[in-house]
Amino acid sequence: MATISKLSTPNPAASLSSSFKPRSSSSLKCFLGFPSRPLFNSKLLSSSTLPSINNHPSKSSLAVKCSLVDGNGSSVKRTTLHDLYEKEGQSPWYDNLCRPVTDLLPLIESGVRGVTSNPAIFQKAISSSNAYNDQFRELVQSEKDIESAYWELVVKDIQDACKLFEPIYDQTDGGDGYVSVEVSPRLADDTTGTIEAAKYLHKVVDRPNVYIKIPATAPCIPSIKEVIANGISVNVTLIFSIARYEAVIDAYLDGLEASGLSDLSRVTSVASFFVSRVDTLIDKLLESIGTPEALDLRGKAAVAQAALAYRLYQKKFSGPRWEALVKKGAKKQRLLWASTSVKNPAYPDTLYVAPLIGPDTVSTMPDQALQAFVDHGTVSRTIDANVSEAEGIYSALEKLGIDWGKVGAQLEDEGVESFKKSFDSLLDTLQEKANTLKFVAS
Repeated sequence: MATISKLSTPNPAASLSSSFKPRSSSSLKCFLGFPSRPLFNSKLLSSSTLPSINNHPSKSSLAVKCSLVDGNGSSVKRTTLHDLYEKEGQSPWYDNLCRPVTDLLPLIESGVRGVTSNPAIFQKAISSSNAYNDQFRELVQSEKDIESAYWELVVKDIQDACKLFEPIYDQTDGGDGYVSVEVSPRLADDTTGTIEAAKYLHKVVDRPNVYIKIPATAPCIPSIKEVIANGISVNVTLIFSIARYEAVIDAYLDGLEASGLSDLSRVTSVASFFVSRVDTLIDKLLESIGTPEALDLRGKAAVAQAALAYRLYQKKFSGPRWEALVKKGAKKQRLLWASTSVKNPAYPDTLYVAPLIGPDTVSTMPDQALQAFVDHGTVSRTIDANVSEAEGIYSALEKLGIDWGKVGAQLEDEGVESFKKSFDSLLDTLQEKANTLKFVAS
């Protein structure tokens, strides 16, 4: 079982405004796979004595700048992102979150309809900005342990972002406008711990448009079913293979059926299918094979597998079983394309966005991909434009000895490990900062 340490509800005074006050007075619990590291007993400190985690701001972005203190944005007029949703039914989301969350407002105006986050995103946001200093100082003063402090910082960002996207959620009757927060990566092999973490995160964030992210690891597939059955909306993350994707769909359907709810319209989900990382690994395998046929398939595996995943989506969300759920208000678990930034500079910078456009899908884009698509992306339905070609590529790779199951398993392991490292690194950074505060206070 994961360690569970209590966290008080985030301080409403630290919210962006009074309208962002948490709705729940319940305590938040932190679910981690290791014991808590206590903070020191601190004296009251003034803001001027609190050092920033890193005084150097993160690199500026054309899309959004994670400001050190104040907001930066100006309004953005109509973009291709609006066309993406209105003409083709794909929701563009932003794969990033940092303070101040009001920097998201220009992105919302430019057509962004949701936000995804993960431990790596928060590691970068918190360690590279002093915008978290005041709240962290208050947590230190109240003698919160490091893990509890981390979750309170995260929960505040998620609550504030949810507030910004709530109008979209309301306008679409719960169809869009979600903000995702991930359970601890330490729980990737803990079925019960993941269920409990999802329940408590859902309770403390207390926003209708929050998605609790759960990894699609084998131990967490039953967790997905149970969390859905409890009426909690889920973003299933780290999906790298079609076989695992089908298990995710089944867990969603099983959860809806087991919920006992007469109205399923407020229990929704997305399945985050990762793209660019697939090419990164398979390209290396193809280069090791080295034949002209193998080299010619570089940069084609990820999009081909995604097209076949969409075909599976269309199949699974049709027929008698699905129609019975629709009668109770059920909504399809949308495919969400994740890992959409191009890792190989030789490839087009919209490679993992432009070929994956289709109805009832989401594309979550970090700065690089978002900027590229807004600048020169073309809006047209592409995801199922040539499924036979995708089948040919998928089969050709198998004939060359590429084992899709092994590829998916390796990428899943690497993804979980990467998030664990980001999580641990941030906890270490916060501990170092706490130690600095202790020195200043002494």
